[in-house]
Amino acid sequence: MSELTIEDAHHALEAQPFSVLLGTRITRFDHLGTTLELDIRPDLLQQNGYVHGGVQCYLADNALTFAGGYALGPMVLTSGVNLTYLRPATGETLIAHATVLDKTSSTAAAQVEILVLHEDSEYRSALGTGTISAIRPQDPPTVPLAQSCGC
Repeated sequence: MSELTIEDAHHALEAQPFSVLLGTRITRFDHLGTTLELDIRPDLLQQNGYVHGGVQCYLADNALTFAGGYALGPMVLTSGVNLTYLRPATGETLIAHATVLDKTSSTAAAQVEILVLHEDSEYRSALGTGTISAIRPQDPPTVPLAQSCGC
């Protein structure tokens, strides 16, 4: 079990300028998963009045990474995300809940659902999966990338 706390998660979220810009909140961070919330506002909508898919994918990505961070430790990055949009998102709040399905010492496979709070009820807007990878400090490459790949 992780030694990380929700306070650690709050600090990590506050260290992400983009998350601060959007006003993202973390409301759960434990062995049952991670929940991120984001108020829906006009500047997050696309031309038809629905929450932009990129906003939903951001929230899914971040929720998956926080869930993976709980399982693997704080030094993690998302290595893959797959999100299926089920219904347009319109309402008051986006809620992303992510859980880790399984993990190794360096990788976590997780799932996420995006819910929309709309007029005192919730509906599912998107479902997805992701892979989270632990990153380890390493020395910088000694050969420039262009030379090492034969470019």
